[in-house]
Parts: sequence; structure tokens; C-alpha cells
Amino acid sequence: MPELPDVEGFREVLASCAQGRRIERVEVGDTGVLHGVSAQRLRRVLEGRRFTEPERHGKWLLARTDGPTVLLHFGMTGELLCCHATDPPHPHDRVVFTVGREQLRYRDQRKLQGLWLADDAGADVVRILHDQGPDALSVERDEFDTLLSRRHGRVKPALTDQSVLAGLGNLLADEILWRAGVHPMRRCDRLDDDERRRLHTEMRRTLRSSVRAGRVPPRRSWLTGRRDDEDPRCPRCDGPLDRRRVGGRGTVFCPRCQPERA
Repeated sequence: MPELPDVEGFREVLASCAQGRRIERVEVGDTGVLHGVSAQRLRRVLEGRRFTEPERHGKWLLARTDGPTVLLHFGMTGELLCCHATDPPHPHDRVVFTVGREQLRYRDQRKLQGLWLADDAGADVVRILHDQGPDALSVERDEFDTLLSRRHGRVKPALTDQSVLAGLGNLLADEILWRAGVHPMRRCDRLDDDERRRLHTEMRRTLRSSVRAGRVPPRRSWLTGRRDDEDPRCPRCDGPLDRRRVGGRGTVFCPRCQPERA
């Protein structure tokens, strides 16, 4: 599933492929990925416009133009690719923007999310993103503390709740908790100041490294690089990793490095 680092990579794809360029043609191969806008209207309002500097909020990509803004969410299997206009089409290319000799292709096998159109770059974008919390890469320590301390549930579900923090998925949450030495079932309102500090610090470090890699990298020194082993061992202490469902999500952690506390 694309998480914040993946979407930051898609933002860079859009910027390098299409920023400042005129949208010559919009082709919708599957209207099932369009939300609140028809294929005809999408073409009518975008063709002839120019892409401007794109932005990202959490797992959302904001494809700004000199008119409306296209908001893209990639669900479980979505991606954004820059292709040559002569490259053969892919069966999962749902929406294609032609910009000169290149094409931006929104490709998605499962179609769980898709594209939204915001006519007003301010109010409409805010309306579409109304349920999103602050971006996990830019949230400051004080706000992070406030967000967690006022919740009574477990910390793992809080970190992956997009209304609390936008951008973290399952892999990132497990990696951050492991690096911070916090058990995934620890209650948010019982985290002490040092635990919250470690979580915020490791979140920033993990996200920055992942953004540079373009994804959550499966390095052997990371929990992510060990979690799918046949006999998964902790990269830090070499103890056995545990698997458990927390908040309905498959969760991997080290019982020795992340001891459970009351």
C-alpha cells in the first residue's frame, strides 16, 4: 500500500514530468476511479490548463494547475507514472494526462480510491481533505504530543488513523514503534513525555530515510527488512519477533525491545 514516502515519490514524478506543461489531452479509461466528477467535465476543465507545482498531504497528492486542482489517492495498488506518449497502454491505466511527448498515467489495479476535482484551490481542497490530520512529516513535537495525549486508545491504531496523523501506514507505524521501543498496544494517554519524544524523533527519522528511498526500505537493519522472514528475528537484539493483530491490523514487534507496560 502506498504510504507517505511513496506519494512523495509520485509528487516528484509529477513535478519532473509535467510541472509548467500544458495538458493537451485527458483520457479516462475507467470512470470508476472518478469521484464527484464526470469524465466529460474532467476533460473540459483541465485540457488547455498547465500543471503548476504539486503538493502532498499525507497519502494525498495535490496536482495543482493554473485552474482547478486534481486530488489523487492511491489506495492499495495505485501509482503515478511518467511514460512516453508512444509507450503501449497498460490495462490498469485509469486516467492519462498527455503533456507534449510525455504522459502522466494514473495506474491502479484494485481501484479502491482515485481522483477528485477541486474547482477552488482553497475551499474545495479543504472540504475534500476535511477528515485528514496534520501531515506526519511536518507535524511539530508540541502538536504531536497533544494529538496523542488526548486519545485513550492504543498507540498503533492512533498512528495509522489518518484523522490523527496523515501519511502513516502499517509498515511505517510498526517501524517507528520498534525504533522508539514502544509496545504497539500501549495506551496513548499513558505514554510518558520520553516515550512521546522518542516516537516523534523516530517518526521524523524514519520518514526522512523512507522519502529518500522512495518507499519504506526493506533494509536488514530495519524491522521492515525482517518482518516477512520465515523465522523473523529482531535486527537489534536478535530475539524472535512477535505477530499480533492490533486495531484490526497485522502488527510485528519485538517483545524484548518493546516491552509491554501497564
